[in-house]
This record gives sequence, C-alpha cells and structure tokens, in this order.
Amino acid sequence: MKTLYLMRHAKSSWSFDELSDQERPLNDRGRDDAPRMGQALAARHIVPDLIMSSPAVRAMSTAVLVARELKYASANIVVEPGIYQADLDDLLAIIRALPDTAQSVLLTGHNPTLTDVANYLSPSPLSSEMPTAGVICLRFQTEAWAEVKQANAEFYFFDCPKNVA
Repeated sequence: MKTLYLMRHAKSSWSFDELSDQERPLNDRGRDDAPRMGQALAARHIVPDLIMSSPAVRAMSTAVLVARELKYASANIVVEPGIYQADLDDLLAIIRALPDTAQSVLLTGHNPTLTDVANYLSPSPLSSEMPTAGVICLRFQTEAWAEVKQANAEFYFFDCPKNVA
C-alpha cells in the first residue's frame, strides 16, 4: 500500500513587491498554521518516509515547519523543481515516479494543481479548492507509485487549519 499526503503551502505574504512569486515567504498566519498542521499529522501518528516540496519559499517553509513537528529531518526534504508551476499531468508524473521504497510521501505544493490532482485521484473529490495548509490523504492498493490511480485509491482524510484547535 502507498500513502500520499498532498499539502498546499501555508498562507503566504504579498507584502514584498520586490520578491518574485517563487521567493514569497509565509505570513504570520502561515507560520502559525504550518506547525499546527504538523502537530495534527503527528497526532495521527504520521511519519512519512519521504517529504518532497516545491522549491518556492512558501512551500519549503511549510514543509520544514511540518517536518519539525513530525520529527523528520529537514535536511532530508527533497526539493523537486517540477512541482512549482506543475499542471495536473506534470504532478501526476512526479508522483508516479516516486521511489517505491517510500511507502508514504508528503508532497507540499501549490493550487490549483494540488486540488486538481486530489480530485483526479480521489474516489471522494473535494467539494471546494484546497485551502492553504490543507492536507488530503489518499491510500492506494498498490506497491508501485507508477500504478496509483483513482481505481485503486481510498480517501482517508482531509484536514485544514480551521479544523485543528
């Protein structure tokens, strides 16, 4: 079985006009929400074999803050440039190329693509766009990432900062 956690980066700041989109940092709410979501994942006893992130500052910062709560070494986060500006097909290709040695993967990225992928793979699509710092967990009845698809998927949970005390 493979388990995929798709996480949208936490809330980012638009306060720095001189920064490129990729350089935008988290805002105060994002810096609060990311570790809180990490704590919520830790409360579920989630320990991913691999954390992979977009290189965008807001996504990497989210991944690092979540990793800290999961006792996952931030030095082991894999930066995947293809996640930034990926479309549905691009992100599916990245997921299907994940190493089969990893049973569970937390992937931190961006909307609208994360919502698109979640809805494409999940037998229970989201009713709205994935919010910042939102996480959807899907489990797949397969031993190979190359074989993940809706037909072998199980929706496990969806959570977001609004639901976490």
